[in-house]
Amino acid sequence: MEFFKIKKDIPFMRYALIFNVISLITFCLAVFFLVTKGLNFGVDFTGGTVMELNYSHQADIPKIRDTLDKLGYPDMAVQNFGTSRDVLIRLPLKKDTSSAKLSDTVMAALRQADSTVELRRVDFVGPQVGRELVENGALALLFVSLGIVFYLWFRFEWKFGVAAIVANLHDVVIILGCFAFFQWEFSLTVLAAVLAILGYSVNESVVVFDRVRENFRKLRKSSVTHIIDNAITRTMSRTIITHGCTQLAVLSMLFLGGETLHYFALALTIGILFGIYSSVLVASPIVMWLGVSREDLMPVKKEALQDGRP
Repeated sequence: MEFFKIKKDIPFMRYALIFNVISLITFCLAVFFLVTKGLNFGVDFTGGTVMELNYSHQADIPKIRDTLDKLGYPDMAVQNFGTSRDVLIRLPLKKDTSSAKLSDTVMAALRQADSTVELRRVDFVGPQVGRELVENGALALLFVSLGIVFYLWFRFEWKFGVAAIVANLHDVVIILGCFAFFQWEFSLTVLAAVLAILGYSVNESVVVFDRVRENFRKLRKSSVTHIIDNAITRTMSRTIITHGCTQLAVLSMLFLGGETLHYFALALTIGILFGIYSSVLVASPIVMWLGVSREDLMPVKKEALQDGRP
């Protein structure tokens, strides 16, 4: 199905160098912010106190945040948990304050604001657990990236695998760079969004690469540049429809999902936009510069044995 029929091929590869210079500058800025500012890790990674509360009526989340702000906890996270009467509060570690004392102070202030509040549980996430989550998250990113490379290597050719992993890491680093620059909270849900973007971005790359391989068989007299331009142009309608519908769902979570889904949806929004960009204007030029040819994608013919046996 094509809603956007483009008859003339768009010369994307003519401006490949310009787009890749822009990508390189953006990538370097993201790395710079990651090194200088670092990620603002949430309680899941740094450790802290997690409190589950229950109200006899619908919880007033803004009022709870105001109460905690007055106590001097501006970095806390307050969200509904399960139902509108259940509330989950995450408080970061505080020097010279134990987890038990911290929870007692918070409960005293909340009971003063609303006597119906009831404490269901208190959990303490230690720094050691946070370090393990960081290490496991980094390993997850590494294994997913390696899996993508091997998948594309076996399905297409090693040049496509290299191009795809460069484009995907470009997306991941830029997402992390945005979170470092704006100091948005980086939690487990954001990590899940980053991993989702890796799979989402490689899907777009596979669609483009598959059309490139098909064009090498159909457009035998065309140049590599024309083959790639044609492949990108012919998949644009599918890209606009697919990513447009996905972005609508993500934007609904971003604006209507509340604080719980805000940074998750924000990471997906950045990833989807840069995923389209990288698949078309980063991965494809790299494939071209690596010297992909028709022979790379043609099946190897088995030579007959010298002794005449079949």
